[in-house]
Amino acid sequence: MRWQIWSGLAVALCLSACAEAIPVASPTTEDLSGEAIARGPNGPPSLPVGACWGHDTIPAVIETVTQTVQDQPELRDAAGKLVRPASYNSFARQRILQDRREVYVRTPCYNQLTPDTIVTLQRALKARGYYQQPLTGELDLATMAAIRHYQADHGLDTSVLSLKAALALGLVIADRGSL
Repeated sequence: MRWQIWSGLAVALCLSACAEAIPVASPTTEDLSGEAIARGPNGPPSLPVGACWGHDTIPAVIETVTQTVQDQPELRDAAGKLVRPASYNSFARQRILQDRREVYVRTPCYNQLTPDTIVTLQRALKARGYYQQPLTGELDLATMAAIRHYQADHGLDTSVLSLKAALALGLVIADRGSL
């Protein structure tokens, strides 16, 4: 009996030594920040042929700063009674932290996004706390918002599902040489 256990372990170790190690993407460490290709000054960049690409416009990031300044101080009489309260004026100014930009993202091809695949995507996003709706198999607004939230937390602020995010979520089987 003991020799059967040891021989089974030896066979398993030999087989595992032959297998190629495939890295498993962790959703907490997945960095998607390099997945977007920005639109060039002369239009879309030349994208590699044979891959599927999605397009998105990422809105500008604008900061609004409001500053309140005292125009007149309060005025009190000799007894300390308030005669006139202080008056204030507020000024708001905005500045652009990041310009609006058009980006292209390598994405799973349209024919791979079947209703079953979308249900799997919704299930993966739900397991990670990004999707709260029922599983529908439709790429609806709630699913797109969950994709955007997941990818933004990992460095890519777009609702276009990137191929790398799909792989991290366990959705797409692809030739690793083409990544």
